[in-house]
Amino acid sequence: MRRTWWIWLIGAVAGLITITIALGVFVDEPLRRYVERQLNTHLKGYTVRVGKLDLHPLRFSVELFDVAIVQDANPDPAIVHVPRLSSSVQWRALLSARMVSDVLVERPQIHINLKQIRQEAADDVPLQDRGWQEAVQAVTPVKVNLLQVVEAEVTYIDQEPLEPLRLGQVNLRAENIRNIRSEVGEFPSPLQLQGVVFGTGNLWLDGHADFLATPHVAVKAQLGLENVPLGYVKPIASRYNIILKGGTLSGAGAIEYTPSRKVAHLQQATVHGLRIDYLHSAQTAQVEQERGKQVRQAAQQVSNAPGLLLRADEVSIVKSQMGFINEVAKPHYRLFLTDLEVHLANFSNHLSEGTMVAKVTGKFMGSGQTLVGATFRPETDGPDFAIAASIENTDMQAMNQLLRAHGNFDVVRGFFSVYTELRVKNGVVRGYVKPLFKELDVYDAHQDREKNLFQKIYEGLVGGVSQLLENRPREEVATKANIAGHLENPQASTWQVLVNLIQNAFFQAILPGFERELRGPRR
Repeated sequence: MRRTWWIWLIGAVAGLITITIALGVFVDEPLRRYVERQLNTHLKGYTVRVGKLDLHPLRFSVELFDVAIVQDANPDPAIVHVPRLSSSVQWRALLSARMVSDVLVERPQIHINLKQIRQEAADDVPLQDRGWQEAVQAVTPVKVNLLQVVEAEVTYIDQEPLEPLRLGQVNLRAENIRNIRSEVGEFPSPLQLQGVVFGTGNLWLDGHADFLATPHVAVKAQLGLENVPLGYVKPIASRYNIILKGGTLSGAGAIEYTPSRKVAHLQQATVHGLRIDYLHSAQTAQVEQERGKQVRQAAQQVSNAPGLLLRADEVSIVKSQMGFINEVAKPHYRLFLTDLEVHLANFSNHLSEGTMVAKVTGKFMGSGQTLVGATFRPETDGPDFAIAASIENTDMQAMNQLLRAHGNFDVVRGFFSVYTELRVKNGVVRGYVKPLFKELDVYDAHQDREKNLFQKIYEGLVGGVSQLLENRPREEVATKANIAGHLENPQASTWQVLVNLIQNAFFQAILPGFERELRGPRR
């Protein structure tokens, strides 16, 4: 009798297992359709497709295969493709009448292109109405104890044939992902992330998150970057007239990104070996003006904005080169600084955070020893900054293209220096620009043999004027331009005001009244 009981029990268990397996087989396809339908019921502008679903009742687990998320307006390629996603219920939690699961996402691929980003920006449906949180809650009626993403890859394609930007070998671990909304300011889920940026750089993040915050995920974490190559972002930089040829970025900071508060605190960052030029051309002049307006508006919006804190304790640019290319002038010319070192301290968009201090050193046109010191305060009623700068003993032959474009002459010998101090506050600018020319020799018969007679006469007169103005003991030509008055546009951004002051003062002072002095001897 006892033996018969055991046979009956084993048979019953075997039958239950068989029925459970059979149930799983027959339930797989209806369940797949149900999951897909539930997700897409809540989403707007996007569609989720689930290729296959396997239910494992004995293990209390489910596997999804070939999951894709596509943007309806631009379905190819899929924004997200997940080869395999598995979720299993923890037995120990189940014994305590709690539904807790572990989720594993293997080798997901995220592809984003410029067309998809523009579509998202132009879409009339606001982010909070997209329905991502509702979709997740609809198919996840349990708390996720552990979420792991293994070997993810993120690719951004800007414009063909430029090289895509890639974030690879991304591994993410998150715990305690609740299926109920948290209070504002709570970050219930510990979060860690590591990845490789552009093939050689490293990225890490360590903090906490609220994955179901609306309208977007809320995160508070420490963030770090190491040796990220900047050359890969040149497709994006080129749209802003920036020619980027190299450099690496390393740094560390903290972020807090919530619907009500956004903080980006850069504790330390270093850019090494930067090679960058700004290109000014006739074709982009109108776009540059419009972009200047956008920059001004953006600066006004973030300056002292409540709920937004941008702060950088220490930023350095070392062993770099920066230039300005003017293709509007005839002839074209390039101004540049080599051996560039920039050190910024205490940058912030809030006046309460204090004053930013900047120091710049380098060699103007490869030879002129350059030193700049400046202080900036976040804008309240307009730009508020002070700057003192000196450039000493620049070889003027390197400036000949500039001199031809703006002075209609060139030099065969000479050294250029300039000293300036400027203060801008309450819409008023005060200061001076003092250029010095040393050992200046303008006309040379051999160098200028291809020039016409009138150009040769003009350059000879320029050379004669410089001799009349020479300070004999030091063999220098010196003038000084005082600057005082109200800004033409006191609502312009600090950057716009600074660039305009440099352009106006520099070009007026670098050619110290040559035409005026030429007219003088003719009287």
